[in-house]
Amino acid sequence: MDRTSLIGLIVGIAAIVLGQLFEGGHIGSLLQPTAFFIVIGGTLGAVMLQSPWPTFRLGMQMARWVIYPPSVAPQRLIDQLVTWGQIARKEGLLALEVQIATLKDPFARRGLQLLVDGAEPERLREVLDVEIVTYENQMKQAAKVWEAAGGYSPTIGILGAVMGLIQVMENLSDPSKLGAGIAVAFVATIYGVGAANLIFLPVAKKLLASIQRLVAMRDMYVDGLVGIANGDNPRIIEGRLQGYFL
Repeated sequence: MDRTSLIGLIVGIAAIVLGQLFEGGHIGSLLQPTAFFIVIGGTLGAVMLQSPWPTFRLGMQMARWVIYPPSVAPQRLIDQLVTWGQIARKEGLLALEVQIATLKDPFARRGLQLLVDGAEPERLREVLDVEIVTYENQMKQAAKVWEAAGGYSPTIGILGAVMGLIQVMENLSDPSKLGAGIAVAFVATIYGVGAANLIFLPVAKKLLASIQRLVAMRDMYVDGLVGIANGDNPRIIEGRLQGYFL
């Protein structure tokens, strides 16, 4: 669990709420269901319009990475590749075939299968690099769903503000309705800008950072397999791979 992200979200929201209280305002004045519906609903609709459904769905699923980031254990992978390198040097590449069934990741299984099948090192790297590029592009497109939301929400907030002002202008003859319209106008702007800069854009950056680590793990895995295919000393492979996560 990434407690830093959770604490950061709480601190950001608390700072705005406490600032409102210090200025003599009331928390209730920040709670405007109409403004919330306009900003969040409008932003959601805009993002869904620009994104294919599989990309949008993946982006929503990846949101949990903010609090529960994907596990990245580079040293464990390095130790595994070094062990495979030692087995390959002593018993040959075919001795690694029993390891394929122990791997849960389809990418890892395909890579080891290519190695066991005797694929040339450069051919092995070429095939797996294509998969890495495709994977990286797919994941980044999903993460950019949140980045797009951060771009749309301030504008939708302004739209909500204009709608609130329209309501004010339509009810100038009834002072009792002016307050609600003005509140929606200003709070919609707060929701739009606040959601973009406290939630949507930070989530996008966090997801992109996690994707970068996952891609680095795959690159490291491929580098290790190529080293084994070339017959490199396992200790040389280990030293080279440790450079991926200094």
